Amino acid sequence: MRDADNAKPITRVETFGIEEIPASERHAKPLDLFRLVFGGANTFATAVLGSFPVLFGLSFQAGLMAILLGVVVGALILAPMGIFGALNGTNNAVSSSAHFGVHGRIVGSFLSLLTAVAFFSLSVWSSGDALVGGAHRLFGLPESNLTLGLAYGLFAVLVLAVCIYGFRFMLWVNKIAVVSASALFLLGIFAFAGAFDFDYAGSISMDDAGFWASFLGAALIAMSNPVSFGAFLGDWSRYIPRETSKLGIMGAVFGAQIATLIPFIFGLATATIVAVQAPQYVEQNNYVGGLLSISPAWYFLPVCLLAVIGGMSTGTTALYGTGLDMSSMFPRVLSRVRATMLIGLAAIAFIFIGRFVADLVQSVSTFAVLIVTCTTPWIVIMIIGLLDRRGFYDSHDLQVFTRGERGGRYWFSNGWNWRAMIAWIPSAAVGLCFVNLPGQFVGPFGESVGGIDISLPLTMGMACVLYLLLLRVFPEPAEVFGPKGALWSRTRNSR
Repeated sequence: MRDADNAKPITRVETFGIEEIPASERHAKPLDLFRLVFGGANTFATAVLGSFPVLFGLSFQAGLMAILLGVVVGALILAPMGIFGALNGTNNAVSSSAHFGVHGRIVGSFLSLLTAVAFFSLSVWSSGDALVGGAHRLFGLPESNLTLGLAYGLFAVLVLAVCIYGFRFMLWVNKIAVVSASALFLLGIFAFAGAFDFDYAGSISMDDAGFWASFLGAALIAMSNPVSFGAFLGDWSRYIPRETSKLGIMGAVFGAQIATLIPFIFGLATATIVAVQAPQYVEQNNYVGGLLSISPAWYFLPVCLLAVIGGMSTGTTALYGTGLDMSSMFPRVLSRVRATMLIGLAAIAFIFIGRFVADLVQSVSTFAVLIVTCTTPWIVIMIIGLLDRRGFYDSHDLQVFTRGERGGRYWFSNGWNWRAMIAWIPSAAVGLCFVNLPGQFVGPFGESVGGIDISLPLTMGMACVLYLLLLRVFPEPAEVFGPKGALWSRTRNSR
């Protein structure tokens, strides 16, 4: 089995870490990036996110508007993050050295690590539950801790194997996932069309006091899906040649997120049917169980296939980036393969403990939203820096941390750019204070705006204002800018 672009076998273990990918090895296209991003989100985990408007009591029409708002805004925020990998040939955490400093880049590494483990766990849990539940209805397989454990273990081991082989194998998996999972979701139209009610009213109307809190909460959860990819895009776009159109890269990222409306709307529509035919599952926040209870018998096999395909595609896109980032943090100790194995084993342990010991499924979903609240201001700072530097980066000096050296353009103050850090830390902290996820996590000021969750817009706005102000009042050294100079900020001589 070979990669169509350069005739190299996809089962050859990828040897590149986070060092700059040579131009001769960068054969990916924006379409490949589209497949990876869309494939990683075209799963049951995204369908579960699509069910949240119904769980919040919204009507189908209000839920649809909330999802459209969240996905479109999130996709617009995410799109520029695909450019860094093509510019620098490395992942986004390493690229963040240019703005956070040689040592400050570990902020991006830890954010991507925590996000990947959380979303990987949610994907394995939802896919494993769907596979076992579908097999129970189809073949009478018992739904026990043993069968669930075997399903989780199967997904985790398969994902770990694909991630160890690397980018080409992962791209092949997602090429299959994009087409097959989309077809299976669309097949659901025939499975549920007869029971679907476009006028499903929900339990909260627009005149109710809690409507806008529920609407914005659902929109922010939908927005969290594209935003969660911010730290990972460079893991895949680093294989795209530098001269590739930047608009083409951003278009691929934006289009991939818009395509996720397929699983989002599938989750929303089927959740309305569950709410009518099996409301006990909505009360238990058990969308997957409710979906299986309302599915016609002939759709059980597609559900099982969706579980397998979805678990593989989401798991690989999350875990691959995690291993890559961990190897970048400890380059002298861990290769990409070793780091992937280490994080994979830790994630597997986390999955089993969370499912069978601590029952952390709901807590992890909260954890993921909190991570996104911290990731968003990091993304804002990166995009502002990209524009201000006019896309100029020194790929050699970005790798100072990897080589275990000191100095370079991005050394700033002992390896930290305090401008970006001061903009990020309070913005993330304030955002966390205004999170309002009823029944899961409510920050100290979460109820202060009529129960409306304003955490993401607040943290984004604060990061933008603080960073622009700091760049203006405390100019960065002139050498971090290219020959054209800064776009809007002032500069100073470093000596």
